[in-house]
Amino acid sequence: MRLGFLLLVLASMQVSGQIVVRVNDAAPVTVTAKDFAKLPRHTAVLNDHGKQITYEGALLHDLLEKGGIDFGSGLRGRQLSSFVAALASDGYEAVYALAEFDPTIVDSGIIVADKRDGQFLAASEGPLRVVVPHDKRPTRSVKLLQELDVVQLKK
Repeated sequence: MRLGFLLLVLASMQVSGQIVVRVNDAAPVTVTAKDFAKLPRHTAVLNDHGKQITYEGALLHDLLEKGGIDFGSGLRGRQLSSFVAALASDGYEAVYALAEFDPTIVDSGIIVADKRDGQFLAASEGPLRVVVPHDKRPTRSVKLLQELDVVQLKK
């Protein structure tokens, strides 16, 4: 069993209507579309090749908490050697430091979006997309989000 390992399988929200969250060997947690809709909603503006696009969804931080990550009084020690890998159904991948989701360290505003300019994401972009609003280029804003893995490097 690897400490700090978390697997979030993000199934198609419009097709399956749920997000499965797995933490180590613990029983999986299912976050349904209804549960996702109850999470506080946030917007993020992404500069996509010069065009400003407004996305709406839940903070990725909130999904990590539902999956079992305890941000409590802030990440410390070995937790700071963890990263989050976002994997898309088309094979695209991006990595973020787990610390980017700790509000005592940074207000990243990174969301998992299900809407673009007020409409559900098109099939070419969603049903879910990670949106990283403060990046200068949208290279870590992963379309066709399928899975998020949180991995602790130190053992």
